[in-house]
Amino acid sequence: MRGLVLNEEDGKVSATVREVASEELPAFPVTVRVIYSTLNFKDAMVVAGLGRIVRSYPHVPGVDLVGEVLEDRSGSYRPGELVVVTGFRMGEATWGGFSGQARVKPEWIVPLVPGLTPRQAMAIGTAGLTSMLALHSITGAGVVAGDKPLLVTGATGGVGSIAVAIAHASGFTVMASTGKASEHDYLRSLGAAEIIDRSELSKPPSSPLEATRWCSAIEAVGGSTLAKVISGTAAGGVVASVGNASGNDFCASVLPFLLRGVQIHGIDSAQASLEARHRAWNDLATLLDTKLLESMTEEIGLDEIGEAVNDMLAGRVRGRLVVRVAED
Repeated sequence: MRGLVLNEEDGKVSATVREVASEELPAFPVTVRVIYSTLNFKDAMVVAGLGRIVRSYPHVPGVDLVGEVLEDRSGSYRPGELVVVTGFRMGEATWGGFSGQARVKPEWIVPLVPGLTPRQAMAIGTAGLTSMLALHSITGAGVVAGDKPLLVTGATGGVGSIAVAIAHASGFTVMASTGKASEHDYLRSLGAAEIIDRSELSKPPSSPLEATRWCSAIEAVGGSTLAKVISGTAAGGVVASVGNASGNDFCASVLPFLLRGVQIHGIDSAQASLEARHRAWNDLATLLDTKLLESMTEEIGLDEIGEAVNDMLAGRVRGRLVVRVAED
């Protein structure tokens, strides 16, 4: 089988597409023939050797996969079943989806939701799962659509694009933040009613309690943007933190929490429970229009990952990148 394999020499990581033997795969019970994977920002960092995410080489990246069960020594799944695996540090601590076969634990698996094709499942992937978990955290806290919009930052990225679409489909008026003027029409096509330039959110808040502009937020940027978003969130609102594109650290006041009851929820899709995953995947299959999903998706092959990684790290990727792994 073909796979993208990383090696490290003298602290430098290199990527090669080569034949992978089944004996090289992890010794987990479930063997899956991988049909599609995805390229997420974390995958791009792994392929580029950034962040010390991977500690052991050789390594096959890919934090997502969809495929067909070939064998399950645990007896949980039958050969031929179509399954999805995301997170659980697959593609980081263990080999992932950028190979014709993968071995995984049965407790990582979610059956492919009826109505979704394998390609559509990976067009959703970790990005869509994260977005849906974030929206569930907001609505689960009692936030409902009202006179103030729901803010989505980093809106042209994979998480942001799907967040805009599902928030709109759920009845929220959506305010989308981007620094790319050329992508305004794209965001409106996904359901954004209002677009705010990211420069308005990138500066630290001028006051601990700024004028409330959004009911809640799905926040993918981190850093000073997260602090700014918190200060402008309405009473009882939730800021779902899903990313750190501009940094890990932020400085904010406690006053929005004490005087407005604002909550900040960290979204960890990699370790989400199977119950939360099942609910999220079912809702995603219901809420996401397949034509809309296709409009935000591009397909690449294993040999194109290197170039796509450079584009992603440079901020030149819009929406979702699906990686075609199966050779037939």
